[in-house]
Amino acid sequence: MTRVLSVASGKGGVGKTTLVSNLGAILTEAEKNVTLVDGNLTTPNLSMHLGIPLYPVTLHDVLKDDAMMPEAMYVHPSGIKVVPSGIGIDDMEGTDSRHLPLAIEELMGETEMVLLDTAAGLGQETVSTLEASDELLLVTHPNMPSLTDALKTKNLAEDFGVDVIGAVINSHTGSKQELNEREVSDMLDGLPVLGKVPYDEKVPEAVAMKKPVVHHDPHSPASKEFKRIASEVVAEELDLDHGSRGLLSRISSFFRS
Repeated sequence: MTRVLSVASGKGGVGKTTLVSNLGAILTEAEKNVTLVDGNLTTPNLSMHLGIPLYPVTLHDVLKDDAMMPEAMYVHPSGIKVVPSGIGIDDMEGTDSRHLPLAIEELMGETEMVLLDTAAGLGQETVSTLEASDELLLVTHPNMPSLTDALKTKNLAEDFGVDVIGAVINSHTGSKQELNEREVSDMLDGLPVLGKVPYDEKVPEAVAMKKPVVHHDPHSPASKEFKRIASEVVAEELDLDHGSRGLLSRISSFFRS
C-alpha cells in the first residue's frame, strides 16, 4: 500500500522543500522505495534543490494530460526518484492543480511512499495536495507568525480527513525569543513534535551546491536531525550504513555508464 505524505506549513520559507529533499535522500539510502513530487506548481524549488531544474517532462505536463507520471519521473544519480514541476512561466498555462489527486493515483502500488512538497499559503494548490494525501507533516519556525499559519494548515487538513502525524521545528537557534517544543505542541493542539532541526550553515551551503545536506555533510547537526526525523516518519530504526553502501554503488554505476 502506498503512503502519501504531504509536507506543508502554510507559511513560505520555513524549509518544506529542504525537509522533503533530505527525507527523500535518507529514505532512499535506507533502500525505501520513495517518490518525491513537487506539488508547488507556481513557485517550485524541489528540482533546483536536487540539481535538475530543466528536466524535459514535468508534473505540469501530466496535469495538462500531455504525459503520464512515469514519463515525468527523474531518477537522480543518488537513486532518489522525483517528479519535478516546471519552473517556467509558460508551464503554468493550462495547468489545473485540481487534477493532482488523479496524477498521484498513478503512483499507487508503484512506490512505498509519496512525499509531496506543497505550495505556501492555503490556496488551491495546497488544497489539491491535501486532497491527494493520506497524511500531513507540518513544518514551522519556532515563532508565532509561522505557528499561526501552521495551525491553519493543520485545521484545513483535518477538514479533508488527512491524518496530521506531527510537526518539525526548523531553524531553531536556542534564542530566548523562540518558542520551545512544548509551546509549539500546545499551539498546535497537542500535536507531537517529531524533530527540531537546528540552524546550520551547511543547509544553505548544500542548497547552493544543489544537493541535500545529508549528502553534502552527513555529520552536520541538521543532517543528524533529518535522519532522526526520517526514522520517526517510518517508525523504525533505519539501516543507513547498509543504505550508504547501496548509494555508493548506484553513484559509481551512474558515472561508469
